[in-house]
Amino acid sequence: MNRDEVDRALGRLRDERDRITSGLLELEAQQGYKLLKGAPLTGVTADRWNELGEGMASLWRLFEAYGRVLGRAEEIRARRKKPDDAELAELARLLRGPSIELPTQIPLEKRTLLGPSAEHLSLDDVVTRMTALYEEAARMIAEVETAWSALLTRLDRAAEAARAVEGMLDSLGSEPEYDRVMGELDGLRETVRTDPLSIRPAAFDGVDAALGALRPRLEEAVRVRAEYDVRLRRIENTIGLVRAAEDEARLVREQVLAKIASPVLPDLPESSAALADRLAAMGTVRGRWTDAAERVARLEEAAAGALEQARTTVRTIAGLLERRDELRGRLDAYRAKAGRLGGAEDPELTALYQRAHDLLWTSPCDLRRATAALSEYQRAIGDRE
Repeated sequence: MNRDEVDRALGRLRDERDRITSGLLELEAQQGYKLLKGAPLTGVTADRWNELGEGMASLWRLFEAYGRVLGRAEEIRARRKKPDDAELAELARLLRGPSIELPTQIPLEKRTLLGPSAEHLSLDDVVTRMTALYEEAARMIAEVETAWSALLTRLDRAAEAARAVEGMLDSLGSEPEYDRVMGELDGLRETVRTDPLSIRPAAFDGVDAALGALRPRLEEAVRVRAEYDVRLRRIENTIGLVRAAEDEARLVREQVLAKIASPVLPDLPESSAALADRLAAMGTVRGRWTDAAERVARLEEAAAGALEQARTTVRTIAGLLERRDELRGRLDAYRAKAGRLGGAEDPELTALYQRAHDLLWTSPCDLRRATAALSEYQRAIGDRE
């Protein structure tokens, strides 16, 4: 190399050294690198950090060797304005030749007695090797930052939901399900802190679902606590209506049995006593508000269902009497129609009418036979019409 070539090479290498310095310092300033360096890592992340640490250590060792050789070249060039041939030769060796000596990393079992004990690289070779190590380190750091960012977002969201639930528990007391979920969340928080590469954001799905299900339960418990006595009185009133409907069903059943022959009747409802017992037992859960909220809701639903069933039974049983009355009304209407057609004195129509009338006004009334008799009377009137 002549003097101009040496100066151009030194200028390029100085610029290269400055850029490498900035790149390494910027890499170590990354949030992911700082988190890895400062956290008590375990598991998968600890293994990756060991790889990254070894890579960074190799980077700095290469850079220090690179800097020493470049510094040696700058020192020789600074001796005189016009270096002699020996200095130019030495500068050429330093700047272009295999001037950097690195200890070889040959495993013991692969070494020979006279094998190489060191590796010699040029400055450009060292830059190529550092570039590969830098890219791998940057990729690993970016991977950790991405994982940590996604996990911390989910962790913050879950923690916010947990705080909202905890605020409601201040007025409700302890809740076993919340304690279980918080134990799971604490475990995830520790994993995020020490081994973020071992889990995915989906690991928080269970906690989010549990807190999402717990929150409306606690909100309902807060409402029940505020309305407890009012809602119990409302349930008591509903049970009273159930009892009255059951009494009415028994009364109507007795009437039907007396007035309708061989009726097919539903079973009598008998829920009021059991509901009253459940209402009396509600006193044992006062203070355990999540449990109380569930039991109040179930009792309200059961009472409303029992009332609907009892009233349906009343309507079903009473419907037989209503059917008899309907048939009586239709018989009177057909008789009036027969009279308009001049059939008032018709012996056949009179006999058919009387037969239907006797069936409908006899107790107990055979609805099946009465219906058949009424239909026969209707057809006879239709024939004359």
